[in-house]
Amino acid sequence: MTLCMDSESTAEKMKEISVVQDGNYVFKEEIHYTVLKTSLFFSGDGFTAYDCHGQLVFRVDSYGPDSRNLDELVLMDPDGRCLLTVRRKRPSLHQRWEGFKGERIDGDKPTFSIKRSSMIGRSHSGVTVEVYNNSNEEYHIEGCFSQRCCTVFNTMKETVAEIHRKVDPTTGVMLGKEVLTLCVKPGFDAAFAMGFVLVLDQISGNNSLDDDATMEPTVHPTTED
Repeated sequence: MTLCMDSESTAEKMKEISVVQDGNYVFKEEIHYTVLKTSLFFSGDGFTAYDCHGQLVFRVDSYGPDSRNLDELVLMDPDGRCLLTVRRKRPSLHQRWEGFKGERIDGDKPTFSIKRSSMIGRSHSGVTVEVYNNSNEEYHIEGCFSQRCCTVFNTMKETVAEIHRKVDPTTGVMLGKEVLTLCVKPGFDAAFAMGFVLVLDQISGNNSLDDDATMEPTVHPTTED
């Protein structure tokens, strides 16, 4: 199973999009991350993301038995430096989340927002991403995150990122839902894309790990995956 294909034409057509870290996480080639839904204390409460060499790139630490319902999440680099903060806006019928560069401080204005496109439906409803400092920059996320199958499109309907269930390349076995692949296209901000994962996980709710029609055995990846 091929999750993503490198495309020189895509890299040539798409302009570089850096929303979070001024180009630090924007690359000229397609990048694949293995994302684990995990936590230091409570299973399923945090995230870690690794590159193809098994090096930690992103992490999200959340603590306590109620952390699945946190209203604020912080994406960090391996050293604990805050890259972005996403915060649930209340009240919001569309489950709107707002994103901030770095660590959010009271009074900061959000850089972007993420919300469900429709109040009807749940896991299969689309999601809209709006970047506030550029009225022409908007993204749409289609698919079902609870099934780990989403595609992020820009306004030109070009794919900028994809989320898939991870498949072990050596055995062809599909891994458990707590292990996914984030594919980021050339020129798109990988930290921004990882922020999508955090919000989609919150929007999809607790069913994200429980609504399989068929139950596959859980297989955990090695750093070589």
